[in-house]
Amino acid sequence: MKKLICALLALTMLASLCFAGYAENEPKSYGAYKHVFIIGVDGAGRFFKDAETPEFDRIFANGAVDYTARAEVKTDSGPNWGAILTGVSIFKTGLQNGVTGDKERTSETEYPTVFTYLRKARPGSVLASFVNWNNINYGIIENDINVNKVNVPDDEKLTDAICAYFDEGNAPELFFVQLDSVDHVGHEKGSKSEDYMKQISVADGYVGRIYDAAARNGLMDDGLFIVVADHGHTTAGGHGGLTMRESQVTLAVTGKTVAKGGKMSPETRNRDVAAIALYALGVERPDVMTAVIPSDVFTDVNGETRPAGKDFADTFVSALAWIITRITGIAG
Repeated sequence: MKKLICALLALTMLASLCFAGYAENEPKSYGAYKHVFIIGVDGAGRFFKDAETPEFDRIFANGAVDYTARAEVKTDSGPNWGAILTGVSIFKTGLQNGVTGDKERTSETEYPTVFTYLRKARPGSVLASFVNWNNINYGIIENDINVNKVNVPDDEKLTDAICAYFDEGNAPELFFVQLDSVDHVGHEKGSKSEDYMKQISVADGYVGRIYDAAARNGLMDDGLFIVVADHGHTTAGGHGGLTMRESQVTLAVTGKTVAKGGKMSPETRNRDVAAIALYALGVERPDVMTAVIPSDVFTDVNGETRPAGKDFADTFVSALAWIITRITGIAG
């Protein structure tokens, strides 16, 4: 009997040691990345799943993808790019379209972007933002924290500039892109049109070129690559309302510690990009953020509950809007 007990104890200790060794070797996501790339496709909504997107499918074959992430209640560009980059709702930032074009933003704001948080945490970081819509670089991303800002009002030329930037040896810790051509076609033709789907396919090519430029320059070895939309479009064209065609958006993440085939939480918001980016870079998340890390993004994070008490207006209005969207049959 004593021999049996000793044997069982020995096996238990061995199993514990093996488990401990496994846990220590399990990849951790916090601070695991040297580079985070946030590629925003304006107006693409949830429709990456409906268009021909071979580059997107290739890039995120081993990543986490959600086509039902929620946009801000006001499904316009200013509120949503503001939320994506600050991790805070429009009820806090006030970043309407007009505001982003009229008022230059600085780091003195109460709700800064992820660029400011990274700059304060690591002052020597290389930060860059290449956009088509200049409002982002003027009225959303702060102008006093030395972000390399490039504005090119043409997606193809913007992509050329991005690829050249990487090929010249630049290695930003945080890199943001906003492509705008899908939004233009969405306004003109609506989200059920063939032209809209074709433009998403064109944007897919730009995304593939950006990813490959980062990869061939060694930036994806320790890089997290994110594609996100700010809002979608109605069938008639336009946005700003509560239909699911406007409110549901694509969010996709790939990197060495991302859950393969991850579907994310049902309550995922596009603003959660801010929390994902800071976590990957090892920067502590500020208390003002209501962005969280959804489940099924990183292999070592089970998902987080959104802190409703931090922004009661957003919690209440968002819940009410979502109920109205479903009950009234405007799912689209």
